[in-house]
Amino acid sequence: MKLKETAIVRAMGLTQIPLLFFVGPRVLRVDDEGCEIVIPLRYRTRNHLGSMYFGVLAAGADLAGGLNAAFLIREKHRKVSLVFKDFKAEFLKRADGDVHFVCHDGKKIRETVERADATGERFTIPVEIVATVPSKYGDEPVARFTLGLSLKRKG
Repeated sequence: MKLKETAIVRAMGLTQIPLLFFVGPRVLRVDDEGCEIVIPLRYRTRNHLGSMYFGVLAAGADLAGGLNAAFLIREKHRKVSLVFKDFKAEFLKRADGDVHFVCHDGKKIRETVERADATGERFTIPVEIVATVPSKYGDEPVARFTLGLSLKRKG
């Protein structure tokens, strides 16, 4: 687990996006290739059927889709705003364990952050996130998400 990155995400949850703090995500990996986070299945994240509430799944996809961009913007002190323009979800199985959200679009995100910062124009790219429950289903997806990540230089 990446303790520093997890602490940054939780601090962001306390100050900017309270739901992220509430669901307790942990950052397992964030690098040039992408990222992986995990949200534990517990009382706060469970629905009445004992699986992860779809709103929490959406929050996990949001975090996995935006984490690389947010860290790049912070690391390079860029003045780039980040927002999601659209959201598509495909739920394949019950998420009845701790859910891992993986995004492999790190290089594409880096290029788009740099382009948005250099030109001042808005760029929107599709970002793919796959959710798995390794403890029950191994690498078999329980959900797939496509988010439209929109980036533009501020000001």
